[in-house]
Amino acid sequence: MQKIIQSFFLTLSYLPRSYRMILGSLTMLTLIIVSWRPYSYFPIVVQLASCTSMLEYIKLLAFMPNNNDIPVDHIFRIPNNDLFNKNKLNEHVNRKVYLNEHIISIGDTLSSILIQYGISIMDIMTLSWQYPALRHLQVGQSLSWTLTSTGNLKHLTWKLSHQDIRTYDRINRGFKENISNINRWQNTVILHGQLNGSFVNSARAAGLTMSDINAVITVLQRQIDFRKLRKGDQFSVLALRDIRNDSKMKSQLLGIRLYTGSKNYYAFRADNGKFYNQDAFSLAHSFMRFPIMQKYRISSKFNLNRLHPITKRIIPHRGIDLAVPIGTPVLAVGDGEVVVRKTDNVAGNYVTIRHNRQYVTRYMHLKKLLVQPGQKVKRGERIALSGNTGRSTGPHLHFEVWINQKAVNPLTVQLSLKDELTGIDRIKYLETVKRILPNLQFN
Repeated sequence: MQKIIQSFFLTLSYLPRSYRMILGSLTMLTLIIVSWRPYSYFPIVVQLASCTSMLEYIKLLAFMPNNNDIPVDHIFRIPNNDLFNKNKLNEHVNRKVYLNEHIISIGDTLSSILIQYGISIMDIMTLSWQYPALRHLQVGQSLSWTLTSTGNLKHLTWKLSHQDIRTYDRINRGFKENISNINRWQNTVILHGQLNGSFVNSARAAGLTMSDINAVITVLQRQIDFRKLRKGDQFSVLALRDIRNDSKMKSQLLGIRLYTGSKNYYAFRADNGKFYNQDAFSLAHSFMRFPIMQKYRISSKFNLNRLHPITKRIIPHRGIDLAVPIGTPVLAVGDGEVVVRKTDNVAGNYVTIRHNRQYVTRYMHLKKLLVQPGQKVKRGERIALSGNTGRSTGPHLHFEVWINQKAVNPLTVQLSLKDELTGIDRIKYLETVKRILPNLQFN
């Protein structure tokens, strides 16, 4: 190595002075640029190198931060522990632990799923290295997991089928796998009933479990007021009864029909675990236009070429600013799951909610946060109080809407969470509806 260095400087000494000055300037400029970049991509680079397919490579690229954007898109960025201040967020070690769940869909990988919830790249890589089978997730399988009080992965459950369930528990420097093969007996039951008193009592008399009854109410409550059902109204349910060898029974609804007010209401379970109507449209509520109850002035509109009032630079403004007083209740604009709750110098205290595979909303500059990562929230539920934290010129709420990882204008975008199944998923679903529908006939 020493001879190589001596040869390099000897060759350099023979160059003209002007050439040596140009080469030296370029070297200095390169060193300045490299040292100036504020982010390190080493964990991502390591994982990109371990990708097993081009699709996984492309998905991982979406998580790399963009240094030209302020504020950065935190949900698609590797978490930085320096930005996580528990004292500022008033978090406690004994906070409630939420169970996260995810149904595997086309294109999903272990990394693309867990990284969205802020789980450490090192935890994901350790799991993949220890148990290579986790690199081959299949559509329809499910993952569920819990985190430690410090936000690290504590327990992961991989449900391959009703009989094959694998769990991974954190140990000293890795994870320990446990495989459970449970003997089960499954059979499909068709339950019919007629209203004679309350829906709960009528459903129990027809043979539905309390779990079945709660599921029916949850699925149809946005279409039907169960308090206004009349005597003589009819219902029919197709359920899958799953009985384990320890005599415990689990019931899963496959199809629902309820007849009231001269109208039929249907719901069918899709492969992703969600319920849709006969036309493959989601039964969920649509979005609220604004995350606040009252109308307030819009102090700054969506503008991808905005001159920032503080930095005086052209920086994209990927949302709208609402001039709300400090302490104004901030509401979730749709049903979803909290995936990020953090603070940094730009966004201040902020919350990110994922509503489905397409929709994500973000709420910034908050005074107080009322939700935790992994928590399920409903449309109109309080998630925070507005404030003036982070890089801000005054009290306001910054609100963003992202669709398919792209920021859109919350004032003009067609916000409808009544999403529908498309492509092969829609074809398979409609075939399922056609097969189930004859079983929901009334006696």
